[in-house]
Amino acid sequence: MLYNGEMTATNVFVYLIGFAGVGKLTTARKLAELLDARVVDNHWINNPIFGLIDRDHGVPLPASIWEQTRKVRHAVLETIATLSSPRANFILTNSLTDEDPEDRRIYEAVRATAERRNALFVPVRLLCDEEQLTKRVVSPERAAHMKRMNPVAAAEELRIHTPLLTHHTNELTLETSASTPDASARSICDHVNRIA
Repeated sequence: MLYNGEMTATNVFVYLIGFAGVGKLTTARKLAELLDARVVDNHWINNPIFGLIDRDHGVPLPASIWEQTRKVRHAVLETIATLSSPRANFILTNSLTDEDPEDRRIYEAVRATAERRNALFVPVRLLCDEEQLTKRVVSPERAAHMKRMNPVAAAEELRIHTPLLTHHTNELTLETSASTPDASARSICDHVNRIA
């Protein structure tokens, strides 16, 4: 398939994994232009549920909320698996940690959806150093499309957690601290085309 003057694969699943502020959504949007892909951001799954409850920031969300977001995720993945064009490309985003068993289950559900479609599955870990991350989570650009985060909490998450290690053959890890979203998207696109 020719897109933007270059050959690109079809039926590709790129899964961008990283903490808030590493550039998942911005990179996903740039990559979508290169791969002619649809972006499924993790906020699309969480926000329909989070928007229905009163949230007192600093107070943990009720544990039962995750069952509701699981239902939304299941519906999205089932639609992709059974109703979307078999040639469609998808870019999904999420903040998943190696330490959380539920995060591993979420990853496996996405991987299994790609497998059901016989899609090329490419997990991409986006990393960012603490200095850049704390600047990004309070940026006006981030506030335009989602809530800003507490920079202290973002730094703490970076120190105590590891972005999910998928151990998948196609996994790519990118350091985004000094990289633009355009450059990150180009690196991912080149990786996808090499595998394809």
